[in-house]
Amino acid sequence: MSDAETAAERPKECPRLVVVSGASGAGKTSVAQRLLTDERFGRAETATTREPREGEQDEVDYHFLTAGEFHKRLIADDFLAPAEVYDHWYGTPRENVEAILGSGRHCILVIDVQGVEDLQGSNVEALYVFVDAPSFEELQQRLRGRGDEDPDKISARLRAARSELDKKDLFDRVLVNDDIDRAARELAGWLGLDLA
Repeated sequence: MSDAETAAERPKECPRLVVVSGASGAGKTSVAQRLLTDERFGRAETATTREPREGEQDEVDYHFLTAGEFHKRLIADDFLAPAEVYDHWYGTPRENVEAILGSGRHCILVIDVQGVEDLQGSNVEALYVFVDAPSFEELQQRLRGRGDEDPDKISARLRAARSELDKKDLFDRVLVNDDIDRAARELAGWLGLDLA
């Protein structure tokens, strides 16, 4: 039997929805971006009503919508796990997830812990991964190092982080992000993949 015939007989890996969450500053977006350098992954674009941060691009980092546009789509039930977080709305368009999975790629969805609870409450099947910093002190340093928010907002995120850390048991796996490449390889390994 030729190698081509053997490969044809192997069952294809079923693409999965991979929900990546964790406290602000844990590095969930960085780990997801590293995974997305591999063509076997696609990212479900999240829509938000918040303003872009420096360097963020519409339809690359997020789909930035006005509050009116978002609420119109919210009423039409276009979003998975819509939620208001830090005075802004977030939600993942359902068609994004379906298109990525339909293309045979694993779909990465980066959302907050509240969104995970909503997805699980709706029985959305996925691999739920909680990304954690090596320590709470490291998380504090990462948040303060961003330099894009005032001290009151950072304090609010740190209070929320303590609450989110208490919800790790909601997740299938906890991934300590002490090194982005290592963390991404570990997550890919849970899917049976070697990450280059």
